[in-house]
Amino acid sequence: MSVRVPAMSVLPPVRKDRIIAQLPHCFREDAAFHTKKDFNNKVKTACQQQRTGTVGRFKISKVIVVGDLAVGKTCLINRFCKDAFDKNYKATIGVDFEMERFEVLGVPFSLQLWDTAGQERFKCIASTYYRGAQVVIITFDVNDVASLDHTKQWLEDALKENDPTAVQLFLVGTKKDLSSPAQYSLIEQDAIKLAQEIRAEYWAVSSLTGENVKEFFFRVASLAFETNVLAELEKGGTRQIGDVVRINSNSSNIYASSKKKSSSCCQ
Repeated sequence: MSVRVPAMSVLPPVRKDRIIAQLPHCFREDAAFHTKKDFNNKVKTACQQQRTGTVGRFKISKVIVVGDLAVGKTCLINRFCKDAFDKNYKATIGVDFEMERFEVLGVPFSLQLWDTAGQERFKCIASTYYRGAQVVIITFDVNDVASLDHTKQWLEDALKENDPTAVQLFLVGTKKDLSSPAQYSLIEQDAIKLAQEIRAEYWAVSSLTGENVKEFFFRVASLAFETNVLAELEKGGTRQIGDVVRINSNSSNIYASSKKKSSSCCQ
């Protein structure tokens, strides 16, 4: 008698504070291209019916974080992933990444957050890891106008390795806690103007205090999840999560009914 052992997931379980039941709000409506208040109805229906294809099972969205040296890329990621802020800054050498698991509308979903070096001498190393990104987060220091001016070049470098029409863009101002309301207001106007120009969603955060950090990453995860599910629906990859298509080589009927589906999934 054979005993079937349940397959073990290679991914860690979703933390209770990573559950998303509704679409998080944008930072500012005049600086967002996704102003809807709720998830797409097709996405909600697919989740309810557990027909999200590879999303929730194998799909991992790659997110790259780019920007000048010392604008706070590592601190931003660490504040969200580890709920920590390290004052002893150490420049990232090459790249580093963190994996974050979410549950969106009842479906598990993972983000791979790539922290890239901002130093010029590491640019050629970091750029090799840009390929395959679904989300690009361009960061700047709200107290440093030059870092905002440089974001266009960072975006250009990131898009060289990706399809510009298939990447979601976010422009994020960091270190908001160090800026006075008057100072911040001035740079925010320029930042929003730039975000509209490059078709990115704008956010301002503080890794020191944690202001808007969780809300921002929840927003990123939600929009990336929705985009992935819609893509699965469009290509017809909407089999129920956990379905297994078994082809019995001795059964021509099963083979015939499965051939079309199998060939389409392997293309």
